[in-house]
Amino acid sequence: MKWSSLFALVLIGAAAGFGGSWWYFHDGGTAVHEARPGAGRGGGRGRRFAGNPDETVPVLVTPVAVRDIPVHRDGIGNVQAYAAVTARAQVEGRLLSVNFKEGQDVKKGDVLARIDPAVYQAQYDQAVAKKAQDEANLANARIDLERYEKLAATNAGSKQQADGQKALVAQLEAQIRSDQAAIDNAKTVLDYTTIVSPIDGRAGLRQVDAGNIIRSSDSAGLVTIAQVKPIAVLFTLPQRDFDAVRKAMAKGPVSVDAMQADGRAAIASGRLEVVDNQIDTTTGAFKLKAVFPNPDEKLWPGQFVTARVQIALLAAAKVIPTPALRRGPDGFFVYVVDADDKAKVRPVKPEQQDEDIAVIAEGLAPGERVITTGFARLSDGKRISISNPTDAPAASAPARTGGERRRDGNGQARPPQNRPATESSEEAPSGAAGRRRS
Repeated sequence: MKWSSLFALVLIGAAAGFGGSWWYFHDGGTAVHEARPGAGRGGGRGRRFAGNPDETVPVLVTPVAVRDIPVHRDGIGNVQAYAAVTARAQVEGRLLSVNFKEGQDVKKGDVLARIDPAVYQAQYDQAVAKKAQDEANLANARIDLERYEKLAATNAGSKQQADGQKALVAQLEAQIRSDQAAIDNAKTVLDYTTIVSPIDGRAGLRQVDAGNIIRSSDSAGLVTIAQVKPIAVLFTLPQRDFDAVRKAMAKGPVSVDAMQADGRAAIASGRLEVVDNQIDTTTGAFKLKAVFPNPDEKLWPGQFVTARVQIALLAAAKVIPTPALRRGPDGFFVYVVDADDKAKVRPVKPEQQDEDIAVIAEGLAPGERVITTGFARLSDGKRISISNPTDAPAASAPARTGGERRRDGNGQARPPQNRPATESSEEAPSGAAGRRRS
């Protein structure tokens, strides 16, 4: 009885299982399959590949804009004083006074300090007195010469005596010139006791206090005067940009922006002043010097900045938002909206790009609409619904003259901080891969 009951239960379970399987594959299975296309985001991968082909994908679009885009090159550089001079003593002596404050703006010729002039004043006075003595002797010698010449003319005196007196006068005249030179030298040395600023600029830290003995051999000097209005930025660019920079300079003044550390905004604007006369063989780079008016003193000596040089201007360039630019195994492409509101894959050739905009050299026409979002659900020929047909960031946003990080269309980075020209991984336009494999 026990075994027969167990056998009956197994038989009943098998029959129930068979009946459930038959119902699933004939009725229930049809109901599940029809529900999948209508499922929401939880529909999983089955919805992407077996979804309703007539469903629309909501996207944002923007038209291809046309405007002038500057072409830049970036180089890391450091700010330097346009001119820097160390004011130092040219004579030895006790420092009587310091006539400036640290950090003070000074003008050329302003008195910075005074050295005790007593010794040098005495030397000057001595030179002046020596000249006065020799001038008196010369005056007496000339009187004697005139007398001797008269006597020699009447044979009352010898001609030899007159000639000797004439030589003495010439000797004293030379001595007077020597005395004048000694006076000029003594005056110059005396003037050295007053230390003046040789340029307009900003006084740095005082190196010597009043009361100390100061010498011309002191390495630190008295103070360094740095000219910061204008100010200079010395930076480098790779050798491949040399010809482009020279061509830009040949056309006229070349603008340079000193950028913030993040490269997004300009600190100051100036012009390129000079390109070095050689390329560094060890680094393959060349040096450039730019000058900035610096009226608000935003640039300071020793500061590191990114110098952005404008080497060209792309006139009437076709511009799209950078998110619209995609890259697949066959290169760059975008999704273009056709007349039937369907997404179409369009190969393009970008010329350069930054974080916000991409300049397209080939593949698009002005006014065409490109898709900027919703790429995960897009495929070639997919029907779309446009969320913002009138908003156009590429057309309405002003052209940026600074802060962009540019790249060539071939994807080569421009040092030092350009971001990649493509997505982190390549993507193939849906529906295109199958055609390439066929």
